[in-house]
Amino acid sequence: MPQIAPFPGAGVDRTTGKVISGWAHVVQSICVIFTTCFGERVMRRWFGSFVPNVLGRKMVPSTVLKFWTAVCVAIDLWEPRYRVTQITPFGDPDAMRLGSLGWQIDGIYMPRGHLGDFTPERGVRTVRFTRSDIGLTVTP
Repeated sequence: MPQIAPFPGAGVDRTTGKVISGWAHVVQSICVIFTTCFGERVMRRWFGSFVPNVLGRKMVPSTVLKFWTAVCVAIDLWEPRYRVTQITPFGDPDAMRLGSLGWQIDGIYMPRGHLGDFTPERGVRTVRFTRSDIGLTVTP
């Protein structure tokens, strides 16, 4: 008999294979959304974001604006448990000159948002993304 997740909103951790839920599942979901292009998934071609399309372009104000817009739209479309309130860039100026920019997303976490209950949890939740040798590094 297959094991049923303890409650809705649970999933499988991409690295360990264990059941995850809550905030950890939201962070993993955001990473999947940001690393998936529209049309990339065969049976879910409508899923994804424009984030990968903007990566690797010249870091000028218009590109940064497109990137942040892609981030906000992707979260708004695909992650009902999180609402972005602020995006802040961070990083070493030398790394930024080489095209590496980290960003911090602050937002409101709604644990039951995927069920239609948009009652926020107290406080702001933050996710930090940085570029590393292995790809995208996420710090919840």
